[in-house]
Formats: sequence, C-alpha cells, structure tokens
Amino acid sequence: MIKLLVILLVILTSCVAPKKCCSQVLKKTFKFSTFYVAANGGTSLSDKDVYSVDGSTLDYDTILTPYDYSLTMGIRKIQRFQYEGSTPFKDGTETSFSDAANVGRSPFEYLFEVDYKRQEGVEYFDQHHFLRYVKPKWFTKVEYIKDGFADIEYFESTQRLRLLGSRKLSFNIGAVQRLAEPYGYDPLEEWTMVTGDIHYTQLAIQEGYEVDVYESEYKDPSGNIVATSPDVWNQVVIPTVLENYVDKKRDELDNQWQHSFVVGFDFYHYSKNFWLHGWSNFMPYHYDDGGRFSYHNFNNGEQWYDYSGGLIFGSKITKHLGLFIEGKYNKYWNREWYDFKCGINYVIF
Repeated sequence: MIKLLVILLVILTSCVAPKKCCSQVLKKTFKFSTFYVAANGGTSLSDKDVYSVDGSTLDYDTILTPYDYSLTMGIRKIQRFQYEGSTPFKDGTETSFSDAANVGRSPFEYLFEVDYKRQEGVEYFDQHHFLRYVKPKWFTKVEYIKDGFADIEYFESTQRLRLLGSRKLSFNIGAVQRLAEPYGYDPLEEWTMVTGDIHYTQLAIQEGYEVDVYESEYKDPSGNIVATSPDVWNQVVIPTVLENYVDKKRDELDNQWQHSFVVGFDFYHYSKNFWLHGWSNFMPYHYDDGGRFSYHNFNNGEQWYDYSGGLIFGSKITKHLGLFIEGKYNKYWNREWYDFKCGINYVIF
C-alpha cells in the first residue's frame, strides 16, 4: 500500500502541470533510469534424513528443501559513484551499499524494487523503495523496506538541514518519521508465569486445540490428531502453536508512528588509488505519544538509541595489490540487520 501511495504521489505531482510541461517533467524524471526484470535460481540445502525410534522400530524420514529462486522487478535512477563499476545488465542480485547513503551524486534519485524469492525453503516477498532529493543546504528522503529474512519492515521519511563542513564532508540535522509494527510487543507476556514458564497448554486450548491426556490424543482446531504422546505435543506441536499465536496477535495490531530527532554526517573522497565513502545516522531522542504500544513502554519508559551507517573503502596499495571493505549496519528498536564484505586482490602478471 505504501509503495503505491508513493508512486501515485510522484505521478500526481508530475501531472499537475499542463500537458506539454507534464511530458517534459516525466521525460526528465525517467531519463537515464533503468527498468529491469530478472529471475535467478540455484540449489538450496541438501536433503537430510531424520531418524526416530518407535518402540523397537526404526523410522526415518527425509526432509526435502526445494531449490532457491528469486523473481525481481524494479526501476532505478541512481547515479553510480566513481568507485562503482558498470555492468551490461542488471540481474536483480546486485547489492549496492551506497544506495543506503544519505546523499547521492544526483539531486533526484529513486529506486522501486520488489523481490519474490524462496530461500532455504521459506518464501519471502521483499521490497525496497525510496525517493531522495538533495540540495546543497537540505535534503529529504522517503523509504520503505521489507526484508523477510531479517524480519524487518518499516516506512521512513526524513527532512534535514545540511551543514557543509567542506567539499567532501557534510553534517545534517533534522527529524525522522517511521511507521512500523509495534516492535517490543510480546504477545506471550500475558501467558508467562513468574518462573518464566508459559501456560502453553491453556493457550493451545484457547486457540481451538483439544487435549486428552488419558488417551494421549492431541487434536488441532480441525479435529485432526497431531500428536499421540506428550513428547511430540511439547516438542513439535507447541512451538507451532506459539509461533502462529504470536504472528496472529501482531497482525491484529495497527502500525505505530515513531517521531525522532536525528543527526548524521556524510563523507566522500575519491581518487584513482584510494576512496572512502562513509555515512551515519544517530537518533538519540524519540517522542513518546503515550500510546499503549509505544516502544517507550517496552523500554521501561526510557529513551533509547537508534542508528545506522555505512562504510565503503578501497585502496590500490601497489600496482598489483589492493584491498576493500564495504558494509552497512542498522539498529532500530533493538533489532539489528547488516551486510558486509571485505577482501584482498592481487593481480598476477
């Protein structure tokens, strides 16, 4: 829904002008942009045999993990930094850490990408969209991220003043608005005893399961027998019950707004044999709206620190030897996700 609103906003903003002007705006907006559709696939985890003993009988089953794949579609207009190489085609697997930087090389840049994939047998529908507009004294950016593997999803907008320290370095200060599920909320808290144990059997009964301890029969809400022993019930069925309950309770809640104060910096230097690109965002203060599911309630009413940043470094030490370090890191609502890579290259000739 959010991505559709963003796209509609761009279209409506472009088309409030007369037809001729609208055509020029659209042409300028999409000039040098790239639209891409790609499919990728490969072998996933190998098959695994699982053994069990029923009395004196040995049983085994094979866990099959289907192949991995991804179907990617997107459009992007992001000018490459000087250290980034060009490729003849976009295949949807590229990871450009510089996309997460606060400022780019063009005043107006954007990315809209959806990625439907299966990884290690689990399906995800990931999305990454952003619009970024940068001027010498200020910049603004709106972004939507959904990363199923990292279990993170949020919408973020920011408006900041830029304080130029030099041609390469700038500091920024402003506000950030984020919309996300109420991270920190634990649906199992009301079922947790003082000892830390969970009334999981009562919870399962509330969710429609039937328990007959005398006959050792455990049925799901549809009446199917899912376990015939306490061990299978506790070790196999209950984890699924708890997972489904947590997902259901979280889905019932509305997303929550989080308004924060932010400070950051951007640094960019490039030469033929050495380049350094770094950026950071630090949010030390967050407005408490007093809502029941405000993250302040899950943090004992205290403020907390959210931050993100990235670093891209490369050096050609000699004609033959070079090294590189690239990565980005996020910590929001005490949830972490990050990517990095580093290495050494030695050209032999």
